[in-house]
Amino acid sequence: MSLPLQYNFYTRPTLTVARELIGARLVRILDGVRVAGMIVETEAYVGESDLGCHAKAGKTPRTTVMYGRAGIAYVYFTYGMHWLLNAVTEAEGFPAAVLIRGILPVEGVELMSARRNGRDFNGPAKLTQAMGIGRDENGLDLTETSRGLWIEPGEAIPDESVTIGPRVGLNNVPEPWKSIPWRFEVRE
Repeated sequence: MSLPLQYNFYTRPTLTVARELIGARLVRILDGVRVAGMIVETEAYVGESDLGCHAKAGKTPRTTVMYGRAGIAYVYFTYGMHWLLNAVTEAEGFPAAVLIRGILPVEGVELMSARRNGRDFNGPAKLTQAMGIGRDENGLDLTETSRGLWIEPGEAIPDESVTIGPRVGLNNVPEPWKSIPWRFEVRE
């Protein structure tokens, strides 16, 4: 087991963090079992001027965590049914975060698969369901292990193995924010 990525990893520019989280390992302790997946897809959301970012509306009860310290989990509910996991980035007071969109399960696969009834893990809501991440993890410190959720170093993924493209699901967001290439994904 590696130590979690530390505060100074998350304080850097959000796009840098989003790219460098590719290959890192998302770890969760579920029912005493370590489950983990290599992060294979992320998206960056950067500040109130980013019209794809929740912070475009300013500081609200939902977005307060995004304005906090880097390295904290921002977990929010969407579409009335799904929890999504983000890692807060940059300076305290500046709302930015990286959405963890996809993992490749590497530990505790049977438990994660059972939580998904044997279905796939591709997608941010599917991975949170598989890893038991929800409301209680919002505001949790990802730089330590005591609460059972963290991100640790993994393998370095070379640039030629990573695609960069527009973020997903921003259908009602105006340009350039709709098409800005702030999504990173391991090529298949």
